[in-house]
Amino acid sequence: MKPARSLVLSLVTALAATLGAAWVALPAFAAGATASFVKTAEWGAGWEGKYTITNGGGSTINGWNLVFDLPSGTTLGSYWDALLTSAGQRHTFTNRSWNGSIAPGASVSFGFLASGSGSPTGCQLNGAPCGGGTPPTTAPPTTAPPTTAPPTTAPPTTAPPTTAPPTTAPPTGGLPKHLLTGYWHNFDNPAVELRLRDVPIQYDLVAVAFAEATATPGALTFGVDPGLSAALGGYTDADFTADVRTLHSRGQRVILSVGGEAGRVTVNDAASATVFADTAAALIARYGFDGIDIDLENGLNPTYMAQALRALRAKVGAGLIIAMAPQTIDMQSPASGYFKLALDIKDILTVVNTQFYNSGAMLGCDQNAAYSQGTVNFIVALACIQLEAGLRPDQVGLGLPAGPGAAGGGIVAPSVVNAALDCLARGTNCGSFRPPRTYPGIRGAMTWSVNWDVSNGNGFARTVAPHLDTLP
Repeated sequence: MKPARSLVLSLVTALAATLGAAWVALPAFAAGATASFVKTAEWGAGWEGKYTITNGGGSTINGWNLVFDLPSGTTLGSYWDALLTSAGQRHTFTNRSWNGSIAPGASVSFGFLASGSGSPTGCQLNGAPCGGGTPPTTAPPTTAPPTTAPPTTAPPTTAPPTTAPPTTAPPTGGLPKHLLTGYWHNFDNPAVELRLRDVPIQYDLVAVAFAEATATPGALTFGVDPGLSAALGGYTDADFTADVRTLHSRGQRVILSVGGEAGRVTVNDAASATVFADTAAALIARYGFDGIDIDLENGLNPTYMAQALRALRAKVGAGLIIAMAPQTIDMQSPASGYFKLALDIKDILTVVNTQFYNSGAMLGCDQNAAYSQGTVNFIVALACIQLEAGLRPDQVGLGLPAGPGAAGGGIVAPSVVNAALDCLARGTNCGSFRPPRTYPGIRGAMTWSVNWDVSNGNGFARTVAPHLDTLP
């Protein structure tokens, strides 16, 4: 009789011989915490990176730290959603107070900017290998550099990530390829007062300004402003709702804008994100809005606003229009709150109409010169930042004032807006600055506001709207 150990070994050997390849193909047990890396955007000599930490184990992770090295010549810049300590080229990111706990199956992420062509190596999560391996961009194929778009769709030098094919775009909400957006005043000011049904037909998308905050964080409310109603000789919520239907019958879309210069809507935690989504969905259902516009100029938490907008879309449906109207300074870097929000919801985002006014001189995507507002150079060079740092062309619109009275600076003739559109879409009518490529899918233009445009003779809509129809 064989000893027990020999018997077991014999049984194992026999079983392996019987099962063959199936024996060695048995899946491994699920790993615990892992971290994966991706370059979410690249431009010139810089890029934006994102690590996602996933808890694949069965118990909650309480606290994490992630360490990696960057090669010589690649330097770390701004970062978010983590704390950082560095020693030479070795960088350690640790959780913030609000994202250190990761439940089984859940994930958290943090991001950063870097200059140089290198990528992270030697990643360790809580002292163990990250498990996600070396980022794909650090293992170049023999025929293409690591930062290219997938080689099956376009050559690497002509298809940067910022010009992804239009098949990845979210639903358009019934909007045209190139659109004109205008804000409608739900208040009384020196511009002409208008009923919603009096908005000119040239406007494809009308943003109603504005929803207001309540005492509950994240909550929105809306109704026809009493001052506007009085100025119009009587204008009710029922009249407004009927006017929304009128615009729909003309093929126009109407969205509710949140914020403005005096806006105080706050979404700074999970609870207020839920309240935002619930109250926004209720207003959309009540008045017939086609979507939401984020125009907060007094504080924005990108993490929780992204949560709120995803929850809202889940409630309303895939046709929800999501627009944003950040100030110029808010879109200077992918690390800024607004830019981060736009990139985080890129898969459901319709358009970002940056306000290219009231900002003074600013750097463009070449980072070589400060361009003066009110010029083709300014508009094109600053739009180029968004186009080269992660947003698709169909998600980028040019926001300009509609003539005298509409802004304190950056007012341009509508012909300047058309020239900027031509430069971006065709490479024609540029100033001294020329973007690194053309963007035929550039979404269009926005103006503050419909009321100021009507006050100034409708020059903006009558000039820009027909020109949009000529773009590729």
